[in-house]
Amino acid sequence: MGDVNQLLYVSRQASELQGPFLEAGSRDYGSTQDLRSLFTGPVDYIGVDIETGDGVDQTLDLTRDFVEIDKELEHRRFGTIFCLSVLEHCKNPFKMAENLTCLLKDGGKIIISVPFSWEIHAYPDDYWRFTPAGVRLLFPQIEFDNKRCVISTSRSGELSDINDDVGRISFSASRYRQQGRFPRWISAFLLKSLSRIGVFRWLAGYAYVMSPTNIIMIGTRRYSKVSSEKDADGKE
Repeated sequence: MGDVNQLLYVSRQASELQGPFLEAGSRDYGSTQDLRSLFTGPVDYIGVDIETGDGVDQTLDLTRDFVEIDKELEHRRFGTIFCLSVLEHCKNPFKMAENLTCLLKDGGKIIISVPFSWEIHAYPDDYWRFTPAGVRLLFPQIEFDNKRCVISTSRSGELSDINDDVGRISFSASRYRQQGRFPRWISAFLLKSLSRIGVFRWLAGYAYVMSPTNIIMIGTRRYSKVSSEKDADGKE
């Protein structure tokens, strides 16, 4: 799945991503972005989804028992996994996160995108919203790169660092003035002024509103103890 900002984010990381590639939730619903096209030449790339359709190489429920999933994927391990706009549609995101981690090579990369505040969108249903801390809880064996984790909105190209104001559009003019964000300070001041004479009172009566916001995070699977011991012994 994924939107244009998720495609933009992945394209910025593409040079360091290595195969084999696994895309969870790869079915094209008509507006789905083509991540596969970012990687030129012969690419070992597999798209899986719970339903058949364009972009799906293999139909697979990634919340099943891992032994079954591992058998279906012929015991492959992946250098990069994409899971974009998928976990909110999963009845058991903990199980899916655990299975995706198991499918990732030690040192492999995973890119996660989840909604923080977004409209309900059923594919086939919609269950969850997430915070950055929630993503880390789902993936305890993944070391996320805080400097490259971002928030994105529904506006094309609008990506920014994660902070405590994630998704929040404040109506406090003084808050923006303290932050030195003068264009927003002017907008908030005008909105408050208009609300006093009855214009936009329904909106400015709130302290803030939430914009449509996704969280996009990239992380690396930590090396397991077994792999570390093999490396120390110089064995494959």
